[in-house]
Amino acid sequence: MKAGGFWRYGAKRILMGVVTLWFLITATFFAMHTIPGDPLSADKAMPEQIKENLQAYYGLDKPLHRQYLIYLGNIVQGDFGYSYTQQNRRVNDIIYEHFPVSASLGVVALLIASIVGTVLGAITALNRGRWPDAMIMALVIAAISVPSFVYAALAQWMILWVNGLLGSPLIPVAGWGSFAHIIVPAVVLGAGTLAYITRLLRANLIEVMQADYIRTARAKGLSPLRIFFKHQLRNAILPVVTVMGPAIAAVTTGGFVVEQVFAIPGLGRYFVQAVTQLDYTVIMGTTIFYGAFLILMVVLVDLLYGMVDPRIRVGGQR
Repeated sequence: MKAGGFWRYGAKRILMGVVTLWFLITATFFAMHTIPGDPLSADKAMPEQIKENLQAYYGLDKPLHRQYLIYLGNIVQGDFGYSYTQQNRRVNDIIYEHFPVSASLGVVALLIASIVGTVLGAITALNRGRWPDAMIMALVIAAISVPSFVYAALAQWMILWVNGLLGSPLIPVAGWGSFAHIIVPAVVLGAGTLAYITRLLRANLIEVMQADYIRTARAKGLSPLRIFFKHQLRNAILPVVTVMGPAIAAVTTGGFVVEQVFAIPGLGRYFVQAVTQLDYTVIMGTTIFYGAFLILMVVLVDLLYGMVDPRIRVGGQR
């Protein structure tokens, strides 16, 4: 890809990301305002002065379109506002304090999913039609089909069983604070991504193995390992890069259910609590933050893919 074509491609992707983010902010704002009830209702025992200050801050006493413009202006400045249920606590502070917890869990989950998924995908492709292929694909289907909270509950039961056999709490059942608390939740969180990478890489490898240049490499007498790593895996893994953006955002931001089950103080857990408590500003702030992070990852992966694969068409040209 020529430099000019890449910059046009990058500018187009960034513009699409900005428009998508604006649509997400707009949809989230109006969706929250269609929910019946008053977020500052009297049943929350809120002092009248605080209620008036929040109404003035968010413009709740103004028409809806004015409220939207005020909120949009605050978002542009990076201000998600104050929590309705946690006194004197900003949504920005909640994200700043608890997103690193979700990110730490997600990074470990992503590493497990990427490494194990690549290995399993290669094993299934090289043993197509044999028992390793059938066994691994059965596990992949189960990982994709079964909800994460089921695996979370089963994982906790297995932890209790193992600790009972050992006679000591070797693996923590829940909580946060050490690397031992991360392993099991990370495996549960990354199971779906691991299964998807395995299935996608298997399909791509099988397709690449039938290509003409692979037969040519074999005819030249290249070793099977060199053919696999230099030609098969290198070309088959490119389509996997395109799905890594959403996958990175999904596991890095943490799983709502996984964090709840394992009592991990991540951002997803606070999002669930905000939904149950009707804390509208936290719901809107975390939703927009998650969406912005997802859009950023997709744009970055698109730019990376445009750099490594010159076959991408830009403006009708290769």
